[in-house]
Amino acid sequence: MLKEEKMKDEILDLINKEEERQGKEATLIASENFTYPEVLEVLGSCLTNKYAEGYPGKRYYQGNRIVDEIEQIAIERTKKLFGVEAANVQAYSGSPANAAILMALAQPGEKIAGLKLSAGGHLTHGHPKVTFSGQYFESLQFDVDEEGRIDYEEVSKLVESERPKVLMVGSTAYPWIIDWEKFGKMAESVGAWLVADISHLSGLIAGGVHPSPVPHAHIIMSTTHKMLRGPRGAVIGVTSLGLAKDNDLGTKIDKVVFPGLQGGPHMNNIAGIAIALQKAGEPEYKEYAQKVVVNAKFLADELKKAELKVWGTENHLMVVGVGEGRGKEVAQELEKEGIIVNANTIPHDPAGPFKPSGIRLGTPAMTVKGWGEKEWKEMAIEITRKVIGS
Repeated sequence: MLKEEKMKDEILDLINKEEERQGKEATLIASENFTYPEVLEVLGSCLTNKYAEGYPGKRYYQGNRIVDEIEQIAIERTKKLFGVEAANVQAYSGSPANAAILMALAQPGEKIAGLKLSAGGHLTHGHPKVTFSGQYFESLQFDVDEEGRIDYEEVSKLVESERPKVLMVGSTAYPWIIDWEKFGKMAESVGAWLVADISHLSGLIAGGVHPSPVPHAHIIMSTTHKMLRGPRGAVIGVTSLGLAKDNDLGTKIDKVVFPGLQGGPHMNNIAGIAIALQKAGEPEYKEYAQKVVVNAKFLADELKKAELKVWGTENHLMVVGVGEGRGKEVAQELEKEGIIVNANTIPHDPAGPFKPSGIRLGTPAMTVKGWGEKEWKEMAIEITRKVIGS
């Protein structure tokens, strides 16, 4: 008993230290953000105690009449914010959500196409050998040009010749606007499913500063802890495009998420997601999304003035070249100064993914903290110093 209490004290002490670190250091990792106090409150609420296997009105346990209402609100808010026909809010995070989507749309061995990880894509978009998406499906990976932009003509040729069952489009380090309409036409031309992974872009889409894929894609998927400022989780939205509606895709997705891949949903997370979705539809959030993009463009311009190689930006992030194989080294040096970034590959990186030549920078978190031109100009100077070594 004494040992258990000591462990509790140690954990609480470490959490306090982490809170202090987050308050002092500058978070420039594009996928990190500061969630709302209300979200933190519900994450530690009594909802943690409840098992709720199933869906609203169709649970396997009793005592779910209240959490049924909570989950239904989260579903309706997802549908409203993104303009989708149906929604699932139970996926534990983005990778499980993408696994569910692929299982619903394709059989093992069928072809899927996605952006290369080294070009700014995501592991779950078909990265070969080490991921479920690359192991259980035949993966077709497309690349970017020297400026880091998708060559839509080349992708169209790939889709036309290989005819994938699923075209999965999304990114983790792609600093340009994605042309969903072009991808929609590619998918339609071969009868493929178009999946838009908007984990990095959902907040920008909600804020009106990036086009929505909903008019062109069959499924959208987003994590909820990045620009949306919610808890760690994911939402899956099914649109009203004919192929999705004709196949009752919303029901199929639900069955794969539960019982296909998961057991009881995390109701505290779902409540937090509902809160974040509500806030993302408010005018203040639109102002925030606009500031994120303005700040990113300002930072990118300042770094370009310092003659650094910058890929981007038209959204919330950019990739900065720091010298061949020096990405991790520069990220570590910046951390010593209280600046938190992540090493990242540059387009066609000569050093490869394990010793990348760039860093990825994002503005969502520090925009929450109220940063403007003064702070971003100072940040550009500090980053430049570490990159050029002066």
